[in-house]
Amino acid sequence: MGKTICLGIESTAHTFGVGIIDSKGSILSNPKSQYTVIGKAEGLRPFDVSMHHYNVALDILKQALGQAKLKINDIDVIAFSQGPGLAPCLTVSATVARALAEKYKKPIIGVNHCVSHIELGKTILKCKDPLVIYTSGANTQIIAKDSGYYKILGETLDIGIGNLFDSFARDLGYGFPGGPILDKIYMDNKKRHYIDLPYSVKGMDLAFSGLLTATKKKIGKEKTEDLIYSFMHTAYAMLLEVTDRALSYTKKKEVLVIGGVAASRALKEMLEKLCSQSNATLYIPPEIVCLDNGALIADLGLKHYIYSYGRKGGMRLCDTKINPKFRTDQVKIDW
Repeated sequence: MGKTICLGIESTAHTFGVGIIDSKGSILSNPKSQYTVIGKAEGLRPFDVSMHHYNVALDILKQALGQAKLKINDIDVIAFSQGPGLAPCLTVSATVARALAEKYKKPIIGVNHCVSHIELGKTILKCKDPLVIYTSGANTQIIAKDSGYYKILGETLDIGIGNLFDSFARDLGYGFPGGPILDKIYMDNKKRHYIDLPYSVKGMDLAFSGLLTATKKKIGKEKTEDLIYSFMHTAYAMLLEVTDRALSYTKKKEVLVIGGVAASRALKEMLEKLCSQSNATLYIPPEIVCLDNGALIADLGLKHYIYSYGRKGGMRLCDTKINPKFRTDQVKIDW
């Protein structure tokens, strides 16, 4: 059987991307455009971000097809990010995907953005059955596959770790995204001084809001570099405590880190020590894959098309409504 090709469209939050992948696991193209804010700001305004996505959608689609040296008729299936995410942003990928599917008579499949991060990580890194640490703007979850579903063993009870960092970065006067700026300051700070901050782990779950509030109150009272180090180190220590407990419970020997925060060098530094102590292998995808992109969506869409639908079509149009609260553990994994 020849290669099957999927075009995936991502627009859950600040990034609009179009990726094209084939059934051999080759990413044929993956252009994207990210909405950014320069300087101190209130954060993302979903409507403004969605307008950015609509404005760049056609150009990114053309880039994806051009880089892959394909025409739309060469595509076998169209996938889009159905959720979770910001509703105004999710409507962009859904609208573009429906338009392409209807005009060119292609199957359409809506996919879970969180699961797409897991699956592309597994596709690229060839890990088999990892404990997954999902760290993104809105999500922080510890996940393990069981009985055909990705079960959430622990998660944030309030704010996602990516949004945690971005929020603190805004208060320090940095632009969006702020997480990478904080990470660089953390790693460049060679004379690290730890400042006591709230630490909140509740069984297998995490709560970050108390840490954020307490750290904001110390702005201007402590050296900024030390405050950033202490803030990030505390958040990551909480995450690693839950990860360590999950490794002990599941007995898994692979750890896969996904989501935008997986690109953090500080997190990698701490996880390498934990995995060494636990005799587990650490897998972190390349940064381009950690961050939101269309190839994530294409990879999962292709797997659903092949294994869930048997290459015999996709969703009914009436089932392609966006789902901003689409949970990781709601997706049946048929492969």
